[in-house]
Amino acid sequence: MEDVSKEPASERNRRWAATMEGYEGGADDVTVAHQDSAATIEVAADARDVSRALELREEQLDRLLNPRATRSRGAGHRAREEEPDEFRTCFERDRDRILHSSAFRRLAGKTQVFIFPDDHMRTRLTHALEVAQVATGVSRAVGLNVALTEAIALGHDCGHGPGGHASEEALDPFVLGGFDHAIWGARVSLSPLNLCAETLDGIANHSWSRPAPSTPEGEVVSWADRIAYVCHDFEDAVSAGIMDPAKLPSLVRERCGERRGQQLGAFINAMIRTIRTSGVIGMDARHAEALGAFRSFNYEAIYLRSASRQQASAVVAMLRALVDHFAALPQLIPDVAERGGEVESPAAALHEAVAYVAGMTDRFACRSAVTLLDWPIDQLPNGIDR
Repeated sequence: MEDVSKEPASERNRRWAATMEGYEGGADDVTVAHQDSAATIEVAADARDVSRALELREEQLDRLLNPRATRSRGAGHRAREEEPDEFRTCFERDRDRILHSSAFRRLAGKTQVFIFPDDHMRTRLTHALEVAQVATGVSRAVGLNVALTEAIALGHDCGHGPGGHASEEALDPFVLGGFDHAIWGARVSLSPLNLCAETLDGIANHSWSRPAPSTPEGEVVSWADRIAYVCHDFEDAVSAGIMDPAKLPSLVRERCGERRGQQLGAFINAMIRTIRTSGVIGMDARHAEALGAFRSFNYEAIYLRSASRQQASAVVAMLRALVDHFAALPQLIPDVAERGGEVESPAAALHEAVAYVAGMTDRFACRSAVTLLDWPIDQLPNGIDR
C-alpha cells in the first residue's frame, strides 16, 4: 500500500496551516481571524470600563424585560456561593454549564420515543433543543428572561434514564417516593453544576403533574415541552411507518394544521398572543383543546401501542437487573472506584447504582447487560420493531 504520509502537503492543507496564528488587526495588539477582516463595533464610553461589564449588561437587560420577568443579579442564588462572572449573567452561566455537561451530552444516546432511532429521528438531546427553541421564542416575544428559559429547557430532561419513560417505572422501586426524572435531574444529575435555584426549580417542576415552577420562565418551559414532543413525536411516528397522518384528529388538523411546522407555529403564536393580552402564562382554550386532543391521540396511537408496551417491559427488566448488579458490586461503578471502591452503607450503594444506571445511554445499558449479566440478546429492547 502506498505510504501517503510521505506525500507533500496539498495546497488546501498549506492554506489551512497558514491560518494558525491569525492575522494582525487594525488596532494595536489585536489579532483577527481573516486576512481581510473588517468587522468592528461602536464602543461606548462606559463599555470601556470592563470592571462594570456585567453590571452594565444587567442594567440593559432590566430595561428590556417585563416587570415580572426574573432578574439576573450577580452570581445568582446558588447552594454554594460563587463570585459573579466577568461578563455573563448568572443564568447564562447556568445555560453554558448545562450545555457542556456530560449529563446533557448523554441525552444524544437516550430514547425520546424509539430506542435506537433512525438517524433523522429525535433523541432526548434533539428534543431538549427543540423545547429550547419553542420556549425561548415565547419568552423573547413576551419580555421574559431568555437565558433562564433556555437553561431550564436544555436541562429539563437531564434526569431521564435510558429507554424513555420506561426507565422511571424501572427505577421506581429503588428510590424513596419513586423515581421522577424531573426531580432526579435537578437534585442528582445536575447537582455538581451548582446551578441557580430558579434554574433547578424550573427543571424539577417542568412536568405538569408537579407543582408549578416559581418563575414565569419555568412555566413557559412546561408548555414548550408539551408543544415540542406532541408535534415531533407524531412526525417521527409517521416517519417510522407506524402512523398514518390521515388519522390525526380533525380537531387538530382544522385548528393547527397537518404538518409539524404549521402545528408548532399555531401553538407558539397562541401562547404569545394569550400571554401578551392576558398576562397569564398559558394558551387560549381553543388551541389548548387542540393540544390536549393531539397529546391524547399520541398516547393511544404511539406510546401505548402493543410494540411500545413490549419495548417498555424489556427496558424495565433490563434496568432493574443492572441496578441490582451494581448495588451488590458498587466498586464496579466508576465514581465509586475513584473513591477507593468503598460505600458507607447498602443504601448508599443503591443510590450510586441508580445514579449510574440512570445516567447510561441506551446502547451502553444494553451492552452492559449483555457483558455483565449475560442478558439474552433477544430480550433486549429493540427499537421500533418490538
